[in-house]
Amino acid sequence: MTIATAKLSDPVVRRMVEAINAHDRDAFLGLLTSDATMSDDGSDRNLQEWIDREIFDAGGRMDVQKESNGGQTLLARFRNDTWGEMSTVWRFDVEDGHVRRFETGQA
Repeated sequence: MTIATAKLSDPVVRRMVEAINAHDRDAFLGLLTSDATMSDDGSDRNLQEWIDREIFDAGGRMDVQKESNGGQTLLARFRNDTWGEMSTVWRFDVEDGHVRRFETGQA
């Protein structure tokens, strides 16, 4: 069962999911700290290159199935034009209204 994005507990994470699903790169970047980092399947990646390749240039979309850790950890069905659909986990480190780091990978 999918959780409506508007019902996600953490407001920053909610806006991140909204930005992904709206394909709004500028809104997504506006939610990150200036030194934000990320990892995919346990390996640190270049954030700018990764978000373009995996989300914004590839039609990425996420449907959240479950949240935990105050809404900062999500289990989601993520799909893009490159890899299709897969079950993923997303962990967000939110600090002062911005995401300092996020980690994602297959669930």
